[in-house]
Amino acid sequence: MRPPIASLVALLLVVAALTVIGLGGLHTAGIPQAVLDGEQQIAADTAQSMRTAIDAEASTVRRTAGAYPATSTSTPVTALKALTAARKTILGSALLDRSTGKLLAAGGRTVPLAGTDAARTASGAIPPRLVTSGGAPQLLYFARVTLPAQDDPDQDYQDPNRPERQWLLVVSQALPSVAAYGDGGAAEVLDASGAVLATAVHDNASPGAAISRLSAAAARAAHSSGGDADASGNLLGATTGSRRTVAGWAQVASTTGPGDTDDLGLVVLTSRAVPATTTTVDYSPFALKAAGALVGVAVLLGLALYFSVQRPLLRLYLSAGRLARGATQDWPTASAELSRPVPVHGFGELARIGRALDSLRRQLLGESGPQEFPARRGPGYRALAVLGVVVLGCWAVPMIFLLNRADTVTAVPAAVLADQQARTEIATNRIRQSLDQSYNDLSATAASLPGRSRAAQIEALRHSLADHGQYRSLYLLDRSGGITLRVGGTPLRTLVHVPQGGGITTVNTSGRIPAIAAYAQVRAVKGKATPAGVVLFGEIDVKALNSILPRPKLGSVWVTDSNEKVLAASVGYQAFQSLPSPGLTRLARSTQSAPGTAGTATSAVHLTSSGPSVDAAAPLAQSGPTARLGWHVVTAEPAAALQIPAVQAEQRTMLAGILGLAMGVACLGWLHVVVIRPLRAVAVLGERLAGGDRRTVLHPVNHDEIGSVTRSLELIRQALAERDRAARSGHAAGPVRPLRENTLQR
Repeated sequence: MRPPIASLVALLLVVAALTVIGLGGLHTAGIPQAVLDGEQQIAADTAQSMRTAIDAEASTVRRTAGAYPATSTSTPVTALKALTAARKTILGSALLDRSTGKLLAAGGRTVPLAGTDAARTASGAIPPRLVTSGGAPQLLYFARVTLPAQDDPDQDYQDPNRPERQWLLVVSQALPSVAAYGDGGAAEVLDASGAVLATAVHDNASPGAAISRLSAAAARAAHSSGGDADASGNLLGATTGSRRTVAGWAQVASTTGPGDTDDLGLVVLTSRAVPATTTTVDYSPFALKAAGALVGVAVLLGLALYFSVQRPLLRLYLSAGRLARGATQDWPTASAELSRPVPVHGFGELARIGRALDSLRRQLLGESGPQEFPARRGPGYRALAVLGVVVLGCWAVPMIFLLNRADTVTAVPAAVLADQQARTEIATNRIRQSLDQSYNDLSATAASLPGRSRAAQIEALRHSLADHGQYRSLYLLDRSGGITLRVGGTPLRTLVHVPQGGGITTVNTSGRIPAIAAYAQVRAVKGKATPAGVVLFGEIDVKALNSILPRPKLGSVWVTDSNEKVLAASVGYQAFQSLPSPGLTRLARSTQSAPGTAGTATSAVHLTSSGPSVDAAAPLAQSGPTARLGWHVVTAEPAAALQIPAVQAEQRTMLAGILGLAMGVACLGWLHVVVIRPLRAVAVLGERLAGGDRRTVLHPVNHDEIGSVTRSLELIRQALAERDRAARSGHAAGPVRPLRENTLQR
């Protein structure tokens, strides 16, 4: 009996304390934490884009060098020309002898080779190096070119175990460009010392504002992070009028272990000016009032249950034990126990049991016979439990549904909405880069096919499939659309067409897996063997596309076609399904991204069943192979996942109400199971016994106060049954004879 009541009071007090702790620390003033976190994530996304670009370029240089068909008669000049002819972004190149470090050939601008020791380069992949001296910053990419051992014309016998020769290819390229996003946004690339290597601004931002004390602070913060992968943070800058500069920084370093960018020491810094919040909202007074009201409810319920249930039940337990002793002891002692009336305490079931016990006391004394009790009774303790739930509901329901409601329009700061839009644009750029790279890789493979035998073409496709993990299948089409050559998995295409030019397209419109493919023309070369097909298709594994979509605090990300059907997503989805809500569909359409046009990114706050959602959409088609697709990238992040005080206050207020109601209902339900329901059963049995039922044996179910009352009633039943048997045997009716204790009493 005591544990449910004590637990009810204790748990409600705990919920009151959690309400104070959860809501007391919320206040709005200055720059919301969500804005700082958003700028930090923008910097992290920008750093990831730069890291991906550097890694892709380093891999391309190594792959080109590894695929070069060097012979023992290859010269450095012809080899360097062949290795760099197709690369328009190369500023300068050089070929060094790996063993001596001697410059063998050079092309384009002079490559700054100071500090490059070709003989001491590691045996594994050589990471890129940053060069900032002598003009604009450059990145040097390295790769080894292996040549067969050169034959010695003066010897008739050539040793087959003679060592191979190696050249070191060095390519210099400009630092990957950095983009700024959002109104008034600026972005910088810093070296390890905090020097600005590149700057980008958006709209009306001032280049001078981007280069400030924040650069040195970001470099120091990155240095103090100890070089941890994916290290990032946020900073606050100067205040100008009603606006204050917020900044985010992130290291351009690998997030999955040792990578090509780990030793560069590059840091991305993004910044913009946002309006500071002038009004202060403090939720501490509300938290104290709500907690105080819950404490009052807890005390009220505890006292009500103590005085109406616990104390009357204890007194009834003592009275029932006294009557049982009177029924089992010798007459002088029994008379003393049975002479005192049973006080009727409380109401409902306890009062019914009390009246039945007093009737049984008189029957034991021989003062009266069986007594019938009215079937119609007043409210019982079940009504008390329901009343307790209602009282708790008076506190919890306003907390869950009414108080601290966040306005969908004004709860999310405009700066947070702008952050979501900027991050969606960055995600769009990252997806576009991935698709463009797939197209460029496929174009290079298509260019290598003319003039080669069918077996050589198959081998070239197999090498391309092995080198580029994003492809699941490569195949050549003839002019009628038939597949003439294939490597990899079974094509998913259901659309048979032979497009002109090159780009990215979809080759199915239904099925379990969307089939996105890059395609490129295979040109015939005069005087060489005719290719096995006219168009090379490379179906892109949708898993590879899905893997680049998730980003921390960006929420769910979908890639949709021009009809707003899902092609890829960061969450579970079905191919070609519609977006989860009409609001997202309207948002995607509002980008006004017709095929062949740039379109405009947009964002909005939508109300969902779980609260406000910060959504954004951006067109994928801006330039390059994806320009004619009309695809979109749509993101949705629940506002509850962002540190927005108004939304946090709503969520925590609701949580407090739900916890309070749940704890109260659980404890009152516990009380109903272990006290109220057994009391109802005992009241019925007691009234039957007092009404003359001597046949029904009373079995105690629980070992508690109610079980003791049941045992006492059973002893009384046995005593009355013995008296009835004696009366039927011809003895005069009178006080009951003593009944010895039995195993039931023990």
